[in-house]
Amino acid sequence: MATKDRRQFDLAAFFPPSAVDEITEVRVSRPEVVVEEALARRGRGPLAPQGRIAILASDHPARGVTVVGDSPLRMGNRWEYLGRVLRVITAPEWDGVMTTPDFLEEILIVHRLVRERGGPSFLDGKIIIGCMQRGGVAGVVGEIDDRFGSYSPESLEAMRFEGGKMMFRVVPDDERSLLTIDYCARAVTDLARRGLYSFLEPLPMRHADGRYVSDYTVPNLVKLVSVAAGLGESSRYTWLKIPYVDGFDTVVRATTLPVLMLGGESREDPAPILREFADGMRAGGNVRGVLVGRNVTFPGGEDPLAVALAVRGIVYDGLTDEQAVGKIAEIRGRDMEMLSRYF
Repeated sequence: MATKDRRQFDLAAFFPPSAVDEITEVRVSRPEVVVEEALARRGRGPLAPQGRIAILASDHPARGVTVVGDSPLRMGNRWEYLGRVLRVITAPEWDGVMTTPDFLEEILIVHRLVRERGGPSFLDGKIIIGCMQRGGVAGVVGEIDDRFGSYSPESLEAMRFEGGKMMFRVVPDDERSLLTIDYCARAVTDLARRGLYSFLEPLPMRHADGRYVSDYTVPNLVKLVSVAAGLGESSRYTWLKIPYVDGFDTVVRATTLPVLMLGGESREDPAPILREFADGMRAGGNVRGVLVGRNVTFPGGEDPLAVALAVRGIVYDGLTDEQAVGKIAEIRGRDMEMLSRYF
């Protein structure tokens, strides 16, 4: 299965490159805008009023991960990365975003500029999740000791965001994995005490050829899901983020916590991830959506918004992967002037 009649998405028509210079100018002349916009935002209220959510992840460059396909620096182009994320999160149907402080501040600045020029709010009612931990810089010796270096529970509360995201990667023969689990446990506790949500990602890994690679098997994931669910003094605000694998139904039976599926590295073709998400949503009653990144923002030549809303259709409407492909064709190219009319 593959999408047909694929067009090359024209990012400049949606988000002009000159907009990044305007963001920098606001950073220099009006840095207070960031906090003002965060505090003025109308919050989400109930996190999942329909019991499901679809969130966009955009925290990869802050860990030194910039590769997409055969392009090693593609996510290092901030205009392109930011524009593709905005293409998704400005859609009224999309639930929210998870990212690092610098990136979220850029989104808040764009939000302010749009509102100042007579445009609508696109952040009211969204879920905003702050990435708490980007200290495990990719390729650095010892990166598995993944220190917290971004949002803190205090800052998330002060900015009125909905919660924080963290991850631990377990390499069985590297005791530094235990340090990262401890950091996550403390963060889960601190967030829960504030009534904020934890989005926790447990990943089994192994070290091979000088780098950490995934070791996603059903036994490994069942064990780590059980570990993750038990972290912190309470799990009442904890959601787990888990990679899809064959046998996903066995994995999600390891907990009653709500589960979001992740997408992993971009395959530059939406078909495989749509198929996996459709299968995953049928794996158990606690599978409640997605926290997906590169497979939506960099789906080859396809429109990120169209792919995102196809994923949303799987999550909310129970679409099959074939139906979701049809959704892409239906939405492709919608609202291309949503931001460009203000820049």
